[in-house]
Amino acid sequence: MEGYLIAIFISILIYLLLAGGLALQYGFTGLVNFGHVGFFAIGSYTSALLALKGVPIPISLAAATALAALSAYPLGMIALRLGGDYLAIVTLGFSEAVRMMLQTEEWLTRGMHGLPGIPRLFAGWVEPQKTDLLILILLVVVCVGVFFLIHHIIKSPFGRVIEAIRDNEVAVRALGKNPAQFKTRSLMLGAGIAGLAGGLQAHYLTFISPEQYVPLITFYIWIALVLGGVGSLRGVVMGTVLLVGFLEGSRFIRDVIGGVSEVQMASLRIWVIGVALICVILYRPQGLFGSSPKRSR
Repeated sequence: MEGYLIAIFISILIYLLLAGGLALQYGFTGLVNFGHVGFFAIGSYTSALLALKGVPIPISLAAATALAALSAYPLGMIALRLGGDYLAIVTLGFSEAVRMMLQTEEWLTRGMHGLPGIPRLFAGWVEPQKTDLLILILLVVVCVGVFFLIHHIIKSPFGRVIEAIRDNEVAVRALGKNPAQFKTRSLMLGAGIAGLAGGLQAHYLTFISPEQYVPLITFYIWIALVLGGVGSLRGVVMGTVLLVGFLEGSRFIRDVIGGVSEVQMASLRIWVIGVALICVILYRPQGLFGSSPKRSR
């Protein structure tokens, strides 16, 4: 039971990193990114492949973060000059292109066979039973550090500009700023955080394959943001905890109830999430933990 709870919390923290990156892009900059999982996949495979070649895990994670961020640069330069709708389409296509490349380039990624034997975090440092606990502690530290960084960014002059772009891009242009540059930097920062999350997941699971990086992962993150509140870091945290806690915890509920198949439970999960999302959009569009809009007098 303890191991299962630790696994749930690790999943929550990895998703929390993904949500933090997407919150920076959409919640504070207004970038509609439907391909967030593509950067997650790039981070996972970069760190895994480097570690399998004998590169130390910290360096592999740093390279995963950097490559994921750099991969967002040309994407941003192309799409951000065309408008938000184009960015949504381009990023979704980008994530699928990444997944198809991972499937077809077997000489590098082993395709659908996946990459086994990825070096595990803290392997050999302590007893195998305590490794997951150390990974959990590391993820807590990383999440605190990343969210502190995001908080610092949005309170900085750069953060004030990207929030102004989100609210009124035309006014920002009138002030002589170049929104495309700021949006590209925000997209790269969010992608780098997703790449770091991917690298950490790879070294936790020790096996990755292309089917782990389907668009559904991106939309789970979107649901967490909408449930919690897209413009609030507290909302991002609570929305992710509620969503991932429900997704993972419902597996335990199925064991308790009995007589419910995995297919039925999966359908029930989607139904509950859908109803919750509709209710939030109808009755609390700013999210469960987002700030209520100020009414003008």
